[in-house]
Amino acid sequence: MIKKISHIGIAVKSIEEAAKFYEKIGLKIESIEEVPTQKLRVAFIPVGEAKIELLEPTSEESAVAKFIEKKGEGIQHIAFDVDDLSEALANNEKEGIQMIDKEPRPGAGGNEIAFLHPKSAFGVLYEFCKKKQ
Repeated sequence: MIKKISHIGIAVKSIEEAAKFYEKIGLKIESIEEVPTQKLRVAFIPVGEAKIELLEPTSEESAVAKFIEKKGEGIQHIAFDVDDLSEALANNEKEGIQMIDKEPRPGAGGNEIAFLHPKSAFGVLYEFCKKKQ
């Protein structure tokens, strides 16, 4: 069901400021996009098969803005690529895993996504994602 780590989401106040650090260590932003439904700007930095996903809130109402306010900048989530997102959600429900999303929703990079609740995952926010066909 889980194929690999897709990306690690890092909450930042400014993609441009964070990009300076990543450039210093030899990494470059591949693309930046706006995700209005999540009130975010997102930048992808390839690292081997996985990516770093920089998450910059575009509104104080976004979940990422609230994360930064509460915990500061840093790792916000870990995302897994799955073969079938609907099947993964059904399996999680069957296993009694608490979900934030009961149905897939649009995410960055052409993915459909769903988040597992950190209360069911030892305090870690996990995302399942599947590239839209």
